[in-house]
Amino acid sequence: MTCAQTREFAAVFRPLIAELPGDRQVVLAPPFTAIPTLCRHLEGAGVAIAAQNVHWEESGAYTGMVSAPMLVEHGVSHAIVGHSEPRKYYSETDEQINLRARTAQRFGLIPILCVGESLDQREARETERVIHRQIEQGLEGVDPLRLIVAYEPIWAIGTGKTCAADEANRICGLIRGWVSHPDVTVQYGGSVNPATIDDLMAQPEIDGVLVGGASLDPTSFARIANYQVPVTA
Repeated sequence: MTCAQTREFAAVFRPLIAELPGDRQVVLAPPFTAIPTLCRHLEGAGVAIAAQNVHWEESGAYTGMVSAPMLVEHGVSHAIVGHSEPRKYYSETDEQINLRARTAQRFGLIPILCVGESLDQREARETERVIHRQIEQGLEGVDPLRLIVAYEPIWAIGTGKTCAADEANRICGLIRGWVSHPDVTVQYGGSVNPATIDDLMAQPEIDGVLVGGASLDPTSFARIANYQVPVTA
């Protein structure tokens, strides 16, 4: 979003989460250019701000990159690392992603580490191997108590296809075991929308969601933040 679009979003979104239950945390990850605008217009609303990526060096000749100290200066508390798009389009490696996560933590940011398999890998029954490798290499030297892991099956991102809730729950449970800490926060991401959020959040291994396209509409995203777990008899 542009800064103008960000102001419009915040104006609609803010009142829709005014009565959010106390056990929820909302984190918004705008483009770098819109971070100051969003911070200003959501000040006091209880919303945390994340960056869509962070460089692994504090400073240096890395033209076009954004460092952790730059983000902290603007009140950013989280940083997404290892998202499927940088992995795909910019050939980010697990080693680079690990460096980003470690640097984020060093400067007080909470990394949101994204892991997940492609459609070809799933059809080849390599899902568990791929994600286990991403966890092992991506989290070396990372504190699991200051971390969010987001399982985003690449084949379900922006396609309208959603991983079945029970399968998403199974993978999130495996991730929790591979991280080797029961209290690590594990999310699901992949075409999350108002129609799927309640069933997803009813799963015991899913602590939250990483929302893509549905977050661009403030009303849609507010419905996701105000999810209601189905009551079972």
